[in-house]
Amino acid sequence: MAEQLEFFPVPSPCRGICQSDDRGYCRGCLRSRDERFHWMQFSDAQKREVLRLCHQRFLRLRRSGKTEAPDLPEQPSLF
Repeated sequence: MAEQLEFFPVPSPCRGICQSDDRGYCRGCLRSRDERFHWMQFSDAQKREVLRLCHQRFLRLRRSGKTEAPDLPEQPSLF
């Protein structure tokens, strides 16, 4: 199947909260380590698949009642 022509690049889901949970997923964007490290080498179709997986992980996390994805970074302020 031919890949669809994209006019705009698929943006990274990074939210600037770069901490791994106990399963190895980023607490901010819910990508795995490999998904984060290889994002720039992925095709647009692969990026859309990663985004679909992240959405499934988010829904699963929300259904479980865990609030592991904080709204704000836990990094200390520089000021």
